[in-house]
Amino acid sequence: MKKDNHKLKNDNFIEACNNAVNGIIYAATTQRNIKIQLVLAVIIMVLCLFYGLDTTEFLCLVFAVFMVIFAEMINTAIETVVDLFVDVYHPKAKIAKDVAAGAVVLAACNALIVGYFIFFKKENLKAISDSIFNNMVKSPLHLAFVAIILVIIGVIAIKASCSKRKERGQLIKEGFVPSGQSALAFAALTAIWLNSKDIVSFSLALLLSILVAGNRVYNNARTKAEVIFGASMGVLIVLLVYGLTIFKIQ
Repeated sequence: MKKDNHKLKNDNFIEACNNAVNGIIYAATTQRNIKIQLVLAVIIMVLCLFYGLDTTEFLCLVFAVFMVIFAEMINTAIETVVDLFVDVYHPKAKIAKDVAAGAVVLAACNALIVGYFIFFKKENLKAISDSIFNNMVKSPLHLAFVAIILVIIGVIAIKASCSKRKERGQLIKEGFVPSGQSALAFAALTAIWLNSKDIVSFSLALLLSILVAGNRVYNNARTKAEVIFGASMGVLIVLLVYGLTIFKIQ
């Protein structure tokens, strides 16, 4: 009996994670709105660096940004399922698509409201005009989260640009694709070192990062060049975010 390569159920957690990442890349590759939202997410994360946001404000902003992307992906999934079963116009199919699109609009309205109260508060406007980079340095943990979020968006963008659509909605890799897991592992490693300066924590994080990178090569998931590029990408983005603050203060 011929083995079916198109399984509907994941065999393990790792496979489930890989398929989830493929879903994100598919959405970023095929959906124009998600591409725009990812660009806006980068802009917002960079703007975070210029405001003295407290933990609550930062978390609300990040949640609002990812909620818009989440709603857009759910909208894409619903539209795909509806198109799979309905070939001609049907009122209920239209309702399903309209309701899903409405969810995106609500998420976007929520993000606009959150952004308004965070970015246009009087004290935050004063912060950006007075001592924005000093505010950044006082929140190194925020810098770490911003840097890692930028790494995630950067990995998604590069993977989407290096993939193309195939028949039946599948994506195939085209050309050089950096290792996203290596990028995240070494981004976290760099953030840990810059925040803790503790040799024990750094050594443990370095060991885990090397294991992640080695596993990608060992399983033939990525080439050595792709792993090295991904790791370098993660390190450089974190250093860039932190380096801007140090350079400005000096």
